[in-house]
Amino acid sequence: MGVYQQLEGDFDYDIVEEFLAHFSVMVENMDPLIVNLKDPRHYKNNIDELFRMFHTIKSGSAYLKITPVNKVVTLAEEILEECRNVEGSASEELINWLLTVTGQLQRYKEDLENDHESFSKTNKALIKVPVNYLR
Repeated sequence: MGVYQQLEGDFDYDIVEEFLAHFSVMVENMDPLIVNLKDPRHYKNNIDELFRMFHTIKSGSAYLKITPVNKVVTLAEEILEECRNVEGSASEELINWLLTVTGQLQRYKEDLENDHESFSKTNKALIKVPVNYLR
């Protein structure tokens, strides 16, 4: 039994399907928002939108007890909460780290869609949380 079938066994099919649909859309839309953090004109709006996406995924993954996803998005949400209090344009360090986060979430999404037996290993680069948020 894979990770998706396990969720279907533990939760209502419609809830699992709705989470996966929203999760997929949000993960697919994150990279352009992250790359545009370089532009100070888009920084605030994009940080707020990314924060909202991570928060939404965090809530759904907590409800469904999808621990690997929940841990990654919780960390990302905490970093973005700090970023919401600064203005300017994002540092390369922050952008690269956020792209690593979305890459990890993409792998988790594929794990769910393909009903893998377990979730992919977490990229160790996520541990190196950015220190400098702005350039």
